Amino acid sequence: MGKHINKVSAAGLLIALGIIYGDIGTSPLYVFNSIIKDRLLTRELILGTLSLIIWTITLQTTIKYVILVLRADNKGEGGIFSLFALVRRRKKWLVMPAMIGGAALLADGIITPPISITSAIEGLKELEQFRHIQNSTVVYIVLGIITVFFFAQQFGTSSIGKLFGPFMTVWFLMLAALGIIHITDDITILSALNPYYAIHFLFNYEAGFWLLGAVFLCTTGAEALYSDL
Repeated sequence: MGKHINKVSAAGLLIALGIIYGDIGTSPLYVFNSIIKDRLLTRELILGTLSLIIWTITLQTTIKYVILVLRADNKGEGGIFSLFALVRRRKKWLVMPAMIGGAALLADGIITPPISITSAIEGLKELEQFRHIQNSTVVYIVLGIITVFFFAQQFGTSSIGKLFGPFMTVWFLMLAALGIIHITDDITILSALNPYYAIHFLFNYEAGFWLLGAVFLCTTGAEALYSDL
């Protein structure tokens, strides 16, 4: 593993925000909605779900990716395919796990964009003027947006980052402002920082353990930390 140190700049941070953190910043929103939408809202459900999301992001994204995985670079290059090229020269038996990881990455790349975009478009139904949008219309809008996005990929991640960086900056500032404002509505929501509520939810809430599949969707986009190294 070599050391590759690049000077941090405002432009670089803006591009990184557009490329990497956009998905990480939006994933928890549709995860929370998918878990609680058909269930009776209780303190146990809200705190347990939120605590699971917080600690999943902390353990999976921060500790696993930021602290551990980002150290496994191949001459400054990241991503499962770069890792595949690295391990095949060292341990032959590691080729199979790397291939499985590559398959998982391709699957994630296929499923994540439609889920994220569909969740965003369906959110328009919360507005009175868009409340009567048909599901078929949502599908057509999503297909159109995905087509544009995938077409734009040919211009490179740097161009995408420059385009979406300002939007994501506004998005995160809005999330921070709204979060701070609404925390004051019920300060006890900060109790979700205690992992006790996550553990209690898993083992005591009805079918709580099986909701982990939905909870782990909040980490989609974390792999971009490594693949866009």
